Amino acid sequence: QVQLVESGGGLVQAGGSLRLSCAASGRTFSDDNAMGWFRQAPGKEREFVAAIKWSNTYYGASVKGRFAISRDNAKNTVYLQMNSLKPEDTAVYYCAARKNGVGALRSAYDYWGQGTQVTVSS
Repeated sequence: QVQLVESGGGLVQAGGSLRLSCAASGRTFSDDNAMGWFRQAPGKEREFVAAIKWSNTYYGASVKGRFAISRDNAKNTVYLQMNSLKPEDTAVYYCAARKNGVGALRSAYDYWGQGTQVTVSS
């Protein structure tokens, strides 16, 4: 059974940084498997944050230039470095993985984590 477990969330002041981690188990994800991050704020739909496949990275418009996604295949782990955080970044952040393709389409991801809360205070 595939499991994705996020960690690293918490409370941070605006302008600060956090690094989220997502450890996968039950299946080895290679560079050919896209892994991504989504987030969902209260009352809003889950939105695409970032994805990585091979050395290609993709970002949502609201985080581009501030967030960076990376992966360590040896650890079967994907990371999201979040810098210059803003109160509007407050959300539950979800890790996701897909068997094929890459992109921002939520429904195309096959596996999901339970999420980790990120709260940015002003």
